[in-house]
Amino acid sequence: MNIMRITLAGGVLSTALALLSGCATTQALSPEQCQAGNWSEIGYADGIVGRSGAHFAKHIESCTPVPGSAPNRVLWEEGRQQGLKQFCTELNAYKLGREGYAWQPVCPLQDIEKLEEAYNQGRYYYLRQRDMEYLSTPYPWGYGRYGYGPYGWHSPLWRPPVW
Repeated sequence: MNIMRITLAGGVLSTALALLSGCATTQALSPEQCQAGNWSEIGYADGIVGRSGAHFAKHIESCTPVPGSAPNRVLWEEGRQQGLKQFCTELNAYKLGREGYAWQPVCPLQDIEKLEEAYNQGRYYYLRQRDMEYLSTPYPWGYGRYGYGPYGWHSPLWRPPVW
């Protein structure tokens, strides 16, 4: 019973953290941020997480209705380029691949081969770990409750016929 509670609590906690982290990455700028207009810092924050130049349109969308805000693309892009220097490293590319994230083409082309190689090595590790976990399950091809059972494909709601 205690193990079940711990497992359930861990599942709820991990779901909550996933939802919160998703909100943090897609949150629009606040009216205060739009009015303060520190576009270099906003661009730096976007660059350090690997956002593309197209992300500036979302800032314009969120700041247009705010009186006294004037988005500055030049300052934002300068800050973003500084942030990309932190994002576009071989270690970060490897970590992105190892954690299963997609590669985003936002880095300068001068070192792209090294970055893609680091990403591919991390991605290879991620895929091997995923496949090993998949193959270590008792019935990796879905036999049982949610997959292919003795009577064919069925869902968890499937019940045998009553004769």
